[in-house]
Amino acid sequence: MTRTIIEGGYVSTVDAAGTEHREGYVVVDDGLIAAVGEGTAPAPLREGADIVAANGCLVTPGLVNTHHHLYQWLTRGYAQDAILFDWLTALYPLWSQIDADLTRAGAAGAMAVLARSGCTTVGDHHYIFPRGSGDIVGAIVESAARVGVRLHATRGSMDLGASQGGLPPDFAVETTDAALTASQEAVERWHDPSFGSLVHVAVAPCSPFSVTADLLREAAVLARSLGVRLHTHASETVEEDAYCAEHFGKTPTQYLEDLGWLGEDVWMAHGVHLDAPAISRYAATGTGVAHCPSSNGRLAAGIAPVHDLLQAGVPVGLGVDGAASNESGQLGVEIRQAVLMNRLRTGADSFSVRDGLRAATVGGARVLGRDAEIGSLEAGKLADIAVWRVDGVEHAGILDPVAALGLGALPPLHRLFVGGRSVVAEGELVTAEEPVIAEEVAAASRALAARA
Repeated sequence: MTRTIIEGGYVSTVDAAGTEHREGYVVVDDGLIAAVGEGTAPAPLREGADIVAANGCLVTPGLVNTHHHLYQWLTRGYAQDAILFDWLTALYPLWSQIDADLTRAGAAGAMAVLARSGCTTVGDHHYIFPRGSGDIVGAIVESAARVGVRLHATRGSMDLGASQGGLPPDFAVETTDAALTASQEAVERWHDPSFGSLVHVAVAPCSPFSVTADLLREAAVLARSLGVRLHTHASETVEEDAYCAEHFGKTPTQYLEDLGWLGEDVWMAHGVHLDAPAISRYAATGTGVAHCPSSNGRLAAGIAPVHDLLQAGVPVGLGVDGAASNESGQLGVEIRQAVLMNRLRTGADSFSVRDGLRAATVGGARVLGRDAEIGSLEAGKLADIAVWRVDGVEHAGILDPVAALGLGALPPLHRLFVGGRSVVAEGELVTAEEPVIAEEVAAASRALAARA
């Protein structure tokens, strides 16, 4: 691989010290960051290098998406004014018709949009596997390779149908044994734990109101025996709190902890309704949180206590969540959403633009267990890098380039690199043809709607 030098831009490394270079450089060798500094790259490094001029740009780590439902790219615009439980009830019949081919198209569309918004690592939570639907996890892996992003897939599951007191209809769930077997198979087939891996797989039963205690308990045992992470939804809505109180006599956090679901290998989606004791348990166990501000607003779930979580030392990353509850599908805009939402909750000085960028990069990397590899611009880490143009009409003259991400309109991407490979150039995907992906998404959306 040719050496690449990105230089002339404002470099925000998001390292532990918060190092920034007003006019800096990043040197990339064989997919790794070799050097970062102020000014121009040293002469010995320049010979034979591909120079990417970043004048007028902000250079950051690639963004890390810690929670998504890629298949939902095919069901945007439904149940527009519903809260979570009503929204799920409206969409379960449609989602139960999904298969690998439809998921492949939806995932490609969703990941193309994520990449165009600065995302280099995609965390996906797929939990609906209709009988005869094919290798859905494999289809998602294929789409990630097509777009060129790093993937943290999960093999999700639901085994608690309405007849057993769960929220999803019986036709949308699996048996407990089938879910566990399929989860193990997905990990064994697709998970690559090596340094620089493009595909990780986690085990991810869906939620306390769609999964039995047996599945949650056994999934935790399985994941730890396989050496992979655990993911689920938790404390998203007041309705979930009420469900757990009625059915288990506990808060979601108490219920999940009793089943082995707190720990450094666990991350929860949303965490909107976490009280002080729950935050304390998350902090003590190293349990992470995927903060999804736009989706929480779309479904009127509330504003997560992110300031309190961070103060306690809880790992916090950002997530887009499913495009059916966040039709934007862009991760970059979640930085601004996080800044604004958390200031509404805890005050104007409680969550800075750099807090937002940190959550979107190294915070997300920590949540996914990859902070030794990605999330900051430091020598030895993977060259997942976003180069944002901030000299256009939207941002020209802005005092602080980082504020372009945290307070302004999402800047266009000059370049996006994943492991040193160019994925986006001048705002356009270069790894796949966007019009073709768009046509495939439109056709798949029509096909899915016709099935229902």
